[in-house]
Amino acid sequence: MTGQSLNAETRARLETVSVASLATLLFKRGLRNQVIQNVRPVAPKGRNMVGPAFTLRYMPAREDRNTLDVFRDPEHKQRKAIETCPPGHVLLIDSRKDARAASAGDILVSRLMMRGAAGIVTDGGFRDAMRIGELDIPAYHQRPSSPTNLTLHEAIEINGPIGCGDAPVFPGDVIVGDDDSVIVIPAHLADEIAEEAVEMTAYEDFVIEQVRAGASIIGLYPCTREAHRTAFEQWRKARGR
Repeated sequence: MTGQSLNAETRARLETVSVASLATLLFKRGLRNQVIQNVRPVAPKGRNMVGPAFTLRYMPAREDRNTLDVFRDPEHKQRKAIETCPPGHVLLIDSRKDARAASAGDILVSRLMMRGAAGIVTDGGFRDAMRIGELDIPAYHQRPSSPTNLTLHEAIEINGPIGCGDAPVFPGDVIVGDDDSVIVIPAHLADEIAEEAVEMTAYEDFVIEQVRAGASIIGLYPCTREAHRTAFEQWRKARGR
């Protein structure tokens, strides 16, 4: 995978695996800080959010630059980000981990949904959070926040590198969110991580069955015994996985 492309097979694989599994696979490669901290679903969707990152960065607002009149400007960076985020992408907003003022509200998130975005994430908060939770688009934030973004934030840059919840995000990185949290996969690793995660998930599903049947985790998780490997392959073949 290169640039901002995400092939259909990789997307489909990432839709079936947990953020926890992806975090473990990135940890194996020395990447420890890819989970976006202190964000959670506005409302659980029961499915994964997957897409390349399209970013918006806020800086601290200066009062003389951030009056309500700035929203009349068609080039206002917040509005522009909503109208230019490509379909299938996830809009990532760097709000400096500050949820005292909203990153966006239900009207903007509704527009993003209608334009075909895969989701939206902020390390700040959303206003109208209850209504956002009712939308079909996956949305993640720190907590609800009613004050307009202009109170504390100025939208200053579109689609540059950002930090979001202490995770580094570069445009085109692959974002995956489940009902727990959100992770950032460097673009060049997405294909191999997705393939390995499907394999890992299959084995963990087998392990869960064994543990619930009374098996010890010793030698099973992680797998260090040939008998478990053989049993897993038989289990997998029987289920067409």
